[in-house]
Amino acid sequence: VVNAAHSFYNGTTTLPISDEDRTPRKRISKTLNMTTSPEEKRKIIGDTFVKIANEVIGEMNLKPEEVFLAQGTLRPDLIESASLVASGKAEVIKTHHNDTELIRKLREEGKVIEPLKDFHKDEVRVLGRELGLPEELVSRHPFPGPGLAIRVICAEEPYVCKDFPETNNILKIVADFSASVKKPHTLLQRVKACTTEEDQEKLMQITSLHSLNAFLLPIKTVGVQGDCRSYSYVCGISSKDVPHWESLMFLARLIPRMCHNINRVVYVFGPPVKEPPTDVTPTFLTTGVLSTLRQADFEAHNILRESGYAGKISQMPIILTPLHFDRDPLQKQPSCQRSVVIRTFITSDFMTGIAATPGNEIPEEVVLKMVVEIKKIPGISRVMYDLTSKPPGTTEWE
Repeated sequence: VVNAAHSFYNGTTTLPISDEDRTPRKRISKTLNMTTSPEEKRKIIGDTFVKIANEVIGEMNLKPEEVFLAQGTLRPDLIESASLVASGKAEVIKTHHNDTELIRKLREEGKVIEPLKDFHKDEVRVLGRELGLPEELVSRHPFPGPGLAIRVICAEEPYVCKDFPETNNILKIVADFSASVKKPHTLLQRVKACTTEEDQEKLMQITSLHSLNAFLLPIKTVGVQGDCRSYSYVCGISSKDVPHWESLMFLARLIPRMCHNINRVVYVFGPPVKEPPTDVTPTFLTTGVLSTLRQADFEAHNILRESGYAGKISQMPIILTPLHFDRDPLQKQPSCQRSVVIRTFITSDFMTGIAATPGNEIPEEVVLKMVVEIKKIPGISRVMYDLTSKPPGTTEWE
């Protein structure tokens, strides 16, 4: 066992000059603890792992030509990385740490053994049971190879493009649809044009019964639309009423269909969000940031285990975002806190799946207990619940 935390924190790799540059020219990346791009983080982690493995091989006086790298790579990893092993035509949804350029080079040299590369997670579990492995081991939640690095949304600047104001206005119309239809607006016609009569009736019903507000958050997360990667906004929904989860799940399905620049919808616990954040707390993979996420992850998973519902949920990533809510813009209070997202996910193969609906697949009191405990962690502003299916959102936020 090698304690390589310092090596990973300060790890770098070589990357193309730009996404458009097709020449062999390369640049050195920033260190991992100063990197915000999810793709670059994954590549640094995968390549740093190979470098550390090579160092260990040297320290053990082993012959490199006689050493093989064994990986638990699954078929979805290769599909999402657009590996030729899985597909010759797929677009990269996200680079997996176990399918970086260095790993592919080793694979071409016949130095990588991947006995599970043709299987999905559900099939691997069947194999595990056939082999007589303990159920606790077979059915435990997957944990990403890059660890918590891809569960921290790193950012130095808010993600606000020129479509931000218009999309926000569309969300306001959707969240208050029953009142909006009484006041003709060009954006209202756009909402009607991309929704069915049935959708509009449901929207009328929901917005008549519940006081909601919907808004964009100035961060972006990885999603998938068709066979392509999307890298888009997150929509937040808050309410002064007790959350009506079936209605929220309907909105989470509808909003990304209407606004293709949104790939994720979250419910924000607590009082209605009056002033959504427009900036971010500078966030990198530093020891303090990771410590905060570890605490939140521990509290949430501890409560899930104690509830007896861990087996009903396929995976539950806990995400740390650089968002500080509840600041008066007139006081110009700096953004210094962060918010946590609970991302429950139910799936058979991890290629598609749904968020667990509180009160249905998971008791609402279990989720609310997680919210209470996470809010006690110093530096946490709000707790959110990811309502998004896959697609359009991926299992992980990065």
